[in-house]
Amino acid sequence: MLSIISLCNRPRLWILLSTPLLALLFFRAFPRLDPDVRAPQLVDSLKDIVNSHHEPPIHDDNDGNAAFRCPNLPGMEDVLVILKTGVTEAREKIPVQIQTSLQCVSHFVIFSDFEEEIAGVQTYDVLRTIKKQITEQNPDFEIYNRVQELGRDGLNSTDFPIAVNGPFGRTNNPGWKLDKWKFLPMVDKALQVRPDAKWYVFMEADTYLIWPNLVAWLARQDSKKPRYFGNPVQINDVIFAHGGSGIVLSSPAMQLVSDRYASYVEEINSFTAEQWAGDCVLGKVLADVGVPLSWSWPMLQGGMPWDFDYFGDAFRRKTWCYPAISFHHANATEVEQMWQFNQEWFRNENRLLLHSDVFRDFILPQIMASRDDWDNLSLEKPADGEDRRPSLKSIAECESRCRDDGGCKQFSFEYGRCALSNSVKRGGRRQGIRSGWMIDRIIGLMDYYGPCRKPNWLP
Repeated sequence: MLSIISLCNRPRLWILLSTPLLALLFFRAFPRLDPDVRAPQLVDSLKDIVNSHHEPPIHDDNDGNAAFRCPNLPGMEDVLVILKTGVTEAREKIPVQIQTSLQCVSHFVIFSDFEEEIAGVQTYDVLRTIKKQITEQNPDFEIYNRVQELGRDGLNSTDFPIAVNGPFGRTNNPGWKLDKWKFLPMVDKALQVRPDAKWYVFMEADTYLIWPNLVAWLARQDSKKPRYFGNPVQINDVIFAHGGSGIVLSSPAMQLVSDRYASYVEEINSFTAEQWAGDCVLGKVLADVGVPLSWSWPMLQGGMPWDFDYFGDAFRRKTWCYPAISFHHANATEVEQMWQFNQEWFRNENRLLLHSDVFRDFILPQIMASRDDWDNLSLEKPADGEDRRPSLKSIAECESRCRDDGGCKQFSFEYGRCALSNSVKRGGRRQGIRSGWMIDRIIGLMDYYGPCRKPNWLP
């Protein structure tokens, strides 16, 4: 019997929480894609790259412009990047990835639930190998069957609900329900596409990865051993890597998962049908084959740079001197924003990018003055177990209250209510809130933490 029990159908306990994405600092217009009704078939030339006409296309970036835009990345050629997406989000999120971050990737594939060409790159339907008995009977596949028959004309307004990420994920999103079925087939197809890769890096359409830091980290690891890296998330007593933060598997780990899936495909598919988180399913299978998760926070993050406290700590790790490798929940403008910052950093510095660098050069310049219609994610500190939110008349009074509290680093003011925080976060735009920061204290905190003599690496 397969040693999988229904553990992943409980609410997800985020070991590290990410806050909502906010703040748009840059804008870049991307060309609108022609709304093709039906997905084009994979082109014949792909037969020379993969084993059959129906295998996923792999993209090798040999563009001469790539060298100008990307730093030299020894070891990147040993990595296959797998980007997971779906028909309801692909045209919104994929073009910016192709036009920015993926330009620095030697080999990548885009796995989806619908085949189409986006920004000159072919996506692959990774669900095509799921048995018809499942796709025709399981309600998760209703949108899938509709789009396979009608193309994008089969989509309707209910397929694009306002995202509500509750304790069981985005259960109001039909496309999101399909995602859990993609993880195990993605492992199989990635191995078929590039069996000689040493590392397989899984990302989502709203993940942002910093490639120089990633390859520098992987160079310190043994790719010949089964390894599983990720930002830890827990459902019940299953601890697994959060998909949006990025998942890294070595080739031996991938092969163990693929073999397990081949031997127990019926049981694993039945198990998947009962769950809601595909990254949990993958993590449970890895646990069953004896590959534990290596906790990779704070290098892999579940939020964006303006969502978390750079002076905080967790798991006995202080964020400050660790390299920043991934961020999550990036919209198209924010991907472009991070790309521009990375371009300048690696062009001028030609070294690793630490979290302390991100704060000093990217976050600090944006919090030097109070901002209107801005929420810096301050949470008022409770006193004596009570959440005090006294009525105040002005932001000046709120700032004074923060000044009187020696530990306060920032504050926000809304409708007469003052919120204080010992953390330092940039936050983002929100109507009706005014935010400010105690810059002198923040500079003092930076001096206390000091420069990083060397990066802190996780084993």
